Amino acid sequence: MFKFLHAADIHLDSPLRGLERYDGAPVDEIRGATRRAFENLTDLAIEEDVAFVLLAGDLYDGDWKDYNTGLFFARQMARLQEAGIHAYVVAGNHDAASQLTKVLRPPDNVHVFATRAAETRLIDGLDVAIHGQGFPSREVHNDLSQHYPLAQPGRFNIGLLHTSLDGRPGHEPYAPCTPTGLRSRGYEYWALGHVHQREVISDAPWIVFPGNIQGRHARETGAKGCTLVSVDEHRVVGVEHRCLDVVRWAHCMVDVAAATTADDVIDRLGEVLGESASRAEGRLLAVRLCLTGASPLHGWLRAHRERVTNECRALAVAVGAGEVWVEKVLFETRRLESQAAALARDDAFGGLLRAIRDADLDAARLTRLGDELADLNGRLPLELRSGDEAIDLTDPDYIRDKLEDVKALLLERLLQQGGDA
Repeated sequence: MFKFLHAADIHLDSPLRGLERYDGAPVDEIRGATRRAFENLTDLAIEEDVAFVLLAGDLYDGDWKDYNTGLFFARQMARLQEAGIHAYVVAGNHDAASQLTKVLRPPDNVHVFATRAAETRLIDGLDVAIHGQGFPSREVHNDLSQHYPLAQPGRFNIGLLHTSLDGRPGHEPYAPCTPTGLRSRGYEYWALGHVHQREVISDAPWIVFPGNIQGRHARETGAKGCTLVSVDEHRVVGVEHRCLDVVRWAHCMVDVAAATTADDVIDRLGEVLGESASRAEGRLLAVRLCLTGASPLHGWLRAHRERVTNECRALAVAVGAGEVWVEKVLFETRRLESQAAALARDDAFGGLLRAIRDADLDAARLTRLGDELADLNGRLPLELRSGDEAIDLTDPDYIRDKLEDVKALLLERLLQQGGDA
């Protein structure tokens, strides 16, 4: 019996640009997360005494800023070598030969598969055959798996492949293939990479995306890690997900429909942050909050975004003792139907409310306004024009969103003051 680790999409030293714009963002912790997660992978391999480690592409995140990225990888491989553990690597789209101008010769215990054709590496003491082929360039649109050799009889056969399979949302359709095509090779295990969400496609044979080992931004939520595989008599007898991430990203939907005061909203947010922190199991939690529900505070919330966002960040400090960071707060509440009475009033006040509510700019007017604001937009500091919360006065969607904020503020003020007059 033996064990091996299957990991993918390491993205060592991913730059994670734009973090500096967030006041209080744990920039150093997040920037160093891919390295620390990879150290966790090395630790796990040694602790579990695995026979080998498979890295299914995107070890790097494109060209290195300097040689430190390659040297860090070499140090981790040296630790594996001391433990008698080999690593087998295929290049993905981010670390294809065409993407790297700086290279280092891999350590002796690391085999990087060829990119011109599929090749096979044998581990005779274990009767294992590992078949693989890396990406020669960033974009590979043909099915590499078609040219992988058929399984070798009497061995445990593994296919190592960076692929989008038959397509996954948010991932480029590189090296497309099908589960049926993979099964036709006769392998016992397919170690895939490229898709950052863990997914077991099949268990006959095993076809697995382990996901990436560390979420890099708010779209990569949940536990991240690798797959530990146990093999006995040429059969897979165990497949386990093992967490490696040191920073965990989360999306939290917060229903504030029952809240009638600002304090109610803040209390509810505190509860959600506390619950989320407990599920992070001691890791730094980077959370995106989304306020939802039909609320009497709809207008107030949109009008006071900055205050609510900073209240959330203060709560995060309190509940997480520095281990929780609020990345963003989204405001997706709705106006209460009870406010419809004021909007339906057959007088000047009701007409004003309806005019504000229905104020809109068609696509042509939004485009013209964006053109008029282009010069002003170009004068804004670069840090305000980059990242997830970038200001773009030329973008029609951005202008429309800000118009909704203005409408919410006006309606909230008028509804507060209009009373029953």
